This record gives sequence, C-alpha cells and structure tokens, in this order.
Amino acid sequence: MGSLCFSLSSLVLLITVLELFVIGDSRTYWGDVEVLKELKKGLDPGSVTPGSCLSSWDFSVDPCDHIFGPRFTCGFRCDLVVSGLSRVTEISLDQAGYTGSLSSTTWNLPYLETLELADNFFAGSIPDSFSNLTRLRRLSLSSNSFSGYIPSSIGSLSNLEELYLDNNRLQGSIPESFNDLMSLKRLELQGNKLSGGFPDLGSLKNLYFLDASDNGISGRIPASLPASLVEISMRNNNFQGDLPEKIGSLGFLQVMDLSHNRLSGAVLSVLFDHPSLQQLNLAHNKFSFLQVPRKMGTESQLIALDLSNNELRGLLPAFMAMMPKLSALSFEQNKFTGMIPSQYALKTVVPEVGSSPFERLLLGGNYLFGPIPSPLMALKPGSSVVNLVDNCLFRCPETFFFCQGGGQKSLMAWPSPTSPAGKSDSSSSNSSAASPEGSREELDPPAGSLVLPPTVVPARHLRVVWANSWPFEFVNKCQIY
Repeated sequence: MGSLCFSLSSLVLLITVLELFVIGDSRTYWGDVEVLKELKKGLDPGSVTPGSCLSSWDFSVDPCDHIFGPRFTCGFRCDLVVSGLSRVTEISLDQAGYTGSLSSTTWNLPYLETLELADNFFAGSIPDSFSNLTRLRRLSLSSNSFSGYIPSSIGSLSNLEELYLDNNRLQGSIPESFNDLMSLKRLELQGNKLSGGFPDLGSLKNLYFLDASDNGISGRIPASLPASLVEISMRNNNFQGDLPEKIGSLGFLQVMDLSHNRLSGAVLSVLFDHPSLQQLNLAHNKFSFLQVPRKMGTESQLIALDLSNNELRGLLPAFMAMMPKLSALSFEQNKFTGMIPSQYALKTVVPEVGSSPFERLLLGGNYLFGPIPSPLMALKPGSSVVNLVDNCLFRCPETFFFCQGGGQKSLMAWPSPTSPAGKSDSSSSNSSAASPEGSREELDPPAGSLVLPPTVVPARHLRVVWANSWPFEFVNKCQIY
C-alpha cells in the first residue's frame, strides 16, 4: 500500500516537472516566425539601422524564447496560447524610418491583436491579406507613404476597435464595407487624397471618434451618423448642401469641425440647444442664416463657436450672449449689419453671475455701423481678444486695441447710385441672419427715404438715399456717403 502511494506521488511530481519544462521551453509557432521573416525581408536593408528593433531580429534563435533579449530586443509580443506554443499577438515597430513594402507578407497571424507601424516610410498598397488578422483590435498605419485604394477586405475585421490610416497618400472612396466594423470605436482617415461620397456609418454603435479631414470627399454630410459620436471632424473637404437635421440627435457629441467645405443653408437651431456640444467650427462655408433656438441658447453647452468666413447677413443674433458657457465667438468675414448688440459688450466686460465672459469676440470684416458700445471702451489690452476692424463703425481709431490691424471701410469708396456698379440685384436675399426655427424673415425696404441717426456716419459723408434707388440691405451695409 505504501509502495502504491509512493508511485502515485512520483507520477504527480513527474507530470508537474514535465509541465514546467514544456512551459519553460515554449517555442514560437513556425507560421508566425515565417511572417516575421517576411516582414523584415520586405524592408529596404538600408533603412534597418543599428539600434532599431528590426536590427535585433536574429532568426537563428526562437523569437518568443528570446524576446527582450540581445537578439530580439523589441518590436513584437508573444503569448502562450495552447499546448505550450507561443503565438505573436502584437507587432509594434519603432519610429526608425523603415522603408519598404508590406505586400510580400502573407499576414497569417490569427492571434495578432495589435499592428502598429506608424511614423515610418512604408510605401505601396495596403495588403488585402490584412483580412487574415481576424483577432486584430488595433491597426495603425499613420504617417507613412501608403498609396492606392483602401482595401474593402478591412471591413471583415469584426474585432477591430481602432483604425488609423491618416496622413498617407491613399486615394479613391472610403469602402462601404466599413459599415460592417461593428466593434470600431476610433476611425482616423485625415490627410489623404480620398474622394467620392462618405459612406453611411450609422450602424457603428461604438464609434466615438471620426476624423476624415483634409481629403477631397464630396457630396452631402451623411444623414445617418453613429449615435455614439463624441468628436467628428470633416474639415477641408468638398462637402456641400445643408446640414442634416439628425445631427441634433447625436446626444454625446462634444466637438464638431466641418470648416472649409461648401456647406450652405441654415446653421441649425439644434446646435445651439445641444445638451453636450462644446466646440463647433463651421468656418469657411456658405451658410447664409442662423436658426434661433427655442430656448435662446440658455441651456447651451457651447464654449467655442466659429462661424467666420460665411455669407451670414442681417443683424448679429443677440441670443449668443445668453449662452452661459460661450467664451469664444467668431463672426469675422460675413455680411452682418446693424449695431453691435449691447449684450455682447456686457458679456465681455461684466457677464452675469454664473456666465462665462467673452474671452474672444471676433466681429471684424462685416458691415457693422454705429458707435462702439460703451462697456467695450473700458477694456484694457490683454483682458480679452476683441476684433472690430474692417467694419463701418463710428470712431474706431487704432488707439483702441480692438481697432488695431486695419481701419474701417471707406464710405467714400463705394460707387454712386447712378453708376452701373451701383445697380441693385433684385434677386439678392434681404433675409435676417437669425430667423426662428428655419424661417427666413424678409426685410422689405421702407417707403420713401431712409433716415439714419447722426451717430451712424460723420455728417460730412451723409447723403440722402432714396429707397427706390438702393435696396435697404445695401444701405444698411453702410454703403452711404
């Protein structure tokens, strides 16, 4: 009986020792080693410099057995998965200026979860064989020289959470198959030469970050966008048309940059009552009017709003001063008329309790007239950034810091009413810039002569202008002398 117990104990000890031996002597799966060899072979030897990760890849020894040793210092990671075999689960090359192509690599790495090749000089096309990386969660090819089309096979990577293809030379359209990347959380495509329309990605319920800036993408902003978006940037493309109404349903959105496109129509009221939107940049488009929000912006979370370089006209919307957190507002280079609202001046100098002051108030390049609101006159340089240059304001000398860098429009420079250049365009819109909920309130010229207060322009430049000779809007833009 004692002999039997001894034999069983010896057997258990032997099995334990064998298990430890197998784990301690784990070997890299041969197929993974072949892929690592292909990757290194596809690079230009001259770009594999001493001290770089790839210079240490010496395949005379087993990679996973010698990882972080003198012959495999860095660049990949292994994990023990089954039967004592190690599999490559991560390839993260250093930013060593590697050049070459990935097309000769088969990419049969079924356990790979991370492929990080950013900030090098890889060229050629993105391999279709990336579709073999079925467990891949992160693919980063940023800041290389990849060219050609984005392979639609990437859409089969159902576990992919982060995709970085930015700052390459990729062209063509964004594959429709991207709508199948159901696990995707972050998508960066900026800084390429992509064209065509933007695909419908509305089914990507986990996508929170989307950047497709600095491309040549055209058409309309998709009507269906992922409801989970927190930040979206599509600046510097060729988008045109109206903003989709469904943007207001993106309940988690905090940052939106659609600047430098050809968008037109209304700046939607839902953007000014949005429950989470903090930064909105619609500069350098062709928007012509604003919709007034139902709650007048009193519940807005906006901190920074840039609507510069559009075609907005009418009076400056006073409700902007009612947004409690808004501290940066730019209406530069539009067609606004009328006087500067006193609410703007008060928010800049003495905001209401619980309301942020205007730290940046940029109104230059419009057709604003009249005196400068008295609270602004008390501002000292450095207290706020205010710009009122290139308007038609009365008494705005460069001794005031907010009038420095450019004068006011010359009232004497406008053509006379009888010259061909002075003819009115009956098709031009005389709409207000801020209109209730999508409406456009037309401003009809008054009958008879237009009488302006003497503070609008110096008396020596004032001349009676008849309404039947000049449209009201033209006069209101201080084209008077």
